[in-house]
Amino acid sequence: MAIRRILSDRGDTGRRLDLVLRRHLADLESATRNRVQTWIDAGTVSINGYAVRRVATRVAAGDVLTVDIPESALQGSPALLPDSRPLDILFEDDHVLAVNKTAGVVVHPTHAHPAGTLMNALVRHAEAWPVTDRPSIVGRLDKLTSGLVLVAKTATMHAALQRVLANRDASKDYLALVYGHVRASRGMIDLRLRRDPVDRRRVIASNAVGAPSLTHFERLAAVAAPRAGLALLRCRLVTGRTHQIRVHLAARGWPIVGDPIYGEPRFARIIDTTLAATLSKFPRQALHAWRVSFTHPVTMALVQIEAPLPQDLNGLMQALKLASA
Repeated sequence: MAIRRILSDRGDTGRRLDLVLRRHLADLESATRNRVQTWIDAGTVSINGYAVRRVATRVAAGDVLTVDIPESALQGSPALLPDSRPLDILFEDDHVLAVNKTAGVVVHPTHAHPAGTLMNALVRHAEAWPVTDRPSIVGRLDKLTSGLVLVAKTATMHAALQRVLANRDASKDYLALVYGHVRASRGMIDLRLRRDPVDRRRVIASNAVGAPSLTHFERLAAVAAPRAGLALLRCRLVTGRTHQIRVHLAARGWPIVGDPIYGEPRFARIIDTTLAATLSKFPRQALHAWRVSFTHPVTMALVQIEAPLPQDLNGLMQALKLASA
């Protein structure tokens, strides 16, 4: 058995135990939902020291989850192959690593993307680390989202980072370029999120059904585009649900430019044909994980990291005559 300890965070509040475990064991490909449910049924999962055998048990923020993972599950996981893809390192010490992910790069290996992922590149980077250390990504970004990704160097540090990032004094900010007339200078979006029962790749927002989800936003700039509206928003997550910012903004009538799932082709309404063409050709959602701030779990120093805008998003903002944030 290999023991994995997990400290649940605000994004886990009210979620089923099996789903919470799937989220935190994303680095373990063998931890499928069916297998996780089997481990729970077998009594190998505990919450705050008490064995739990009900997969639908709800988890609260701050719960300590312990999982005894069978050696067979570990052995069944294919070895992560190192990848020589260069990393854009923003911060690194003996405990934590922060990298700037390029849009289009998948974070974790999957059956569709067994290699060439951010994790594969991290495995190569970690070859010089102590033998007891291995990279563990804290949170994740969608393939087409660029920006800052935090990486723990040990399982203990992974749990510690989750704990400090759940504190109110920690923050993670995103930049989003959206269509729509955003009248409010700032506000919050409080909508529940759940998987679309028809298309499991999508997430839908609701006032009554789904997991509680909260996003704060601030309008940093707006563009005079009367028939479509364009605005640059800073978004701060309180919870961390799948596709949260993309779905929340679309639900408010502010779809992210270039979003292939939740977006709209509002560029067609823009009178300036050059600008409309520029927007129509943008190849991904204009969303960037921008800044993070937290208290270092070991040094207790305040850590503030910023991921510069990538070339594609910076070029789009220049075309819109928006200053680089």
